[in-house]
Amino acid sequence: MDKLKDFLRISEAAEYLGVSPNTLRNWENAGKIAAHRHPVNGYRLFKQDELDALLRPIQSGAKLNPVHDINDSNDTSRRKPR
Repeated sequence: MDKLKDFLRISEAAEYLGVSPNTLRNWENAGKIAAHRHPVNGYRLFKQDELDALLRPIQSGAKLNPVHDINDSNDTSRRKPR
């Protein structure tokens, strides 16, 4: 494993990207981002250079398709009844 200083914990990575930790968990579960595990405690860790790669198109002004959350807006299974 690379040096641990090259990794961010989930809360740090979420703040770095400007999203919530739950969004990062959803992206990991959907295969949109790779999470590594701490060798001792098993916490999710994200490589800073991989996070930078996610930000590069945004910083260059490229238009992106919006990232869809796993909880698709058309999914009615979790909606509260009216």
